[in-house]
Amino acid sequence: MKKKDLLKLPSVSEVLLEINDNKYHNDKYIKYIIKDEIAAFRSQAKQGSLQLDRNQIIQSILLKIAKLSTASIKPVINATGIILHTGLGRAPVGKKIISKVSKRLSGYVNLELNLETGKRGQRQEHISALISSITGAEDAMVVNNNAAAVLLSLNELAEGKDVIVSRGQLVEIGGSFRIPDMITKSGCKLVEVGTTNRTHISDYEKAISSNTGLILWVHTSNYIISGFTKQVKIDELVELGRKKRIPVMSDLGCGEILDLSNKGIPTNMIVHDVIKSGSSITTFSGDKLLGGPQCGIIAGKRSLIKRIKVNPIARTVRSDKWTISLLEETLRSLRMDSINDNLTLSLMVTTRKELEKRANKLLSVIPTKLRSNHNISIQETFVEAGSGTLPGATFDSIAFKISSKKYTPAKLSDKFRNAQNPVVGYIKGNNYYIDFKSIISSQEKLLLSSIVEVLG
Repeated sequence: MKKKDLLKLPSVSEVLLEINDNKYHNDKYIKYIIKDEIAAFRSQAKQGSLQLDRNQIIQSILLKIAKLSTASIKPVINATGIILHTGLGRAPVGKKIISKVSKRLSGYVNLELNLETGKRGQRQEHISALISSITGAEDAMVVNNNAAAVLLSLNELAEGKDVIVSRGQLVEIGGSFRIPDMITKSGCKLVEVGTTNRTHISDYEKAISSNTGLILWVHTSNYIISGFTKQVKIDELVELGRKKRIPVMSDLGCGEILDLSNKGIPTNMIVHDVIKSGSSITTFSGDKLLGGPQCGIIAGKRSLIKRIKVNPIARTVRSDKWTISLLEETLRSLRMDSINDNLTLSLMVTTRKELEKRANKLLSVIPTKLRSNHNISIQETFVEAGSGTLPGATFDSIAFKISSKKYTPAKLSDKFRNAQNPVVGYIKGNNYYIDFKSIISSQEKLLLSSIVEVLG
């Protein structure tokens, strides 16, 4: 350790004197950054590896403050081709819906106040009838995500009792969310029936006992078991449940509201059909194939929803005014004959022909020197929906394939992510790809700017 290196370190007040820009509002956070940076430089000084002088240290801290004082969440150009990208916020919501909701919520709102009576209202009343009308359920409610919807429903319907599930449906999704763990945490006992690939109605019948509280059917929305397989259909389980007076709960995960198979989106399992089959409770996500905000929707029998609403856990997982408003606007704008207002679904139905037209138009305005130096070409690709939806299904797409002579694919990935307008693409076969399936058309000017910045 060199004592003279320690003397190079500025005080917090010295650095603060160098900050003249009033855009830094939170003084405590700024002081936190300064102290943290000084501590890092002190560590270098003690190790004898400090290479900067006092002024350079101050400038380095000021640069760090500038970086960390801007919003951490920022717009990103999704060029992965994966429309429902969990790392990038899953379902993108369009400007039209965002604008309507932001105007509505810019002040106080009647979240839990009945304006007609002047008495205390319920936040679920803003959304329950709308969900019910679309899904065909008697009643419905919304919580902060589908994992919460599953846990809350299990806890209310079968706490302390057995929950029967097929072994072929004990799924795990991203973030280590596992159905067996959710059943245990909800205070229920898991009873597995059948085998991984084949489960029969007789397996469920044999497992029913005086302690059975619920039969759970889980849609394997993020994988496919093929070959010698058999799973019991929901309507068969509903019939068994009626006979034994046991409720049947269906967890659909991705939650398809509209059948868009005629528009190129593979149909998996429509929520309305599942509820029509007699499922007592059905849970699904609002931020996947519904194209709304992150939330979990619980729809089903009125008597059961009424119980779930007053469960103490319901308050811990309730949705806020932003989520409820965004979901309400998403559902109100959801029409089979026009899905343009739903950004997620409109991206999914965009054809390869349309994407190719956009890609060629953008390629034509990229400087010729950049195109040749970095070998930018247009290539047909196939992409997935993402977020554990539509397993095995692919969408036709178009991408820029960049085979740069100057940068490795890893370097290109790093430079694009850190551009002024961040771009997240993917690497395949020693090439870097910018896929148009997930690129919002209004962001193409920004994409051009990023391409020129990174490759120029």
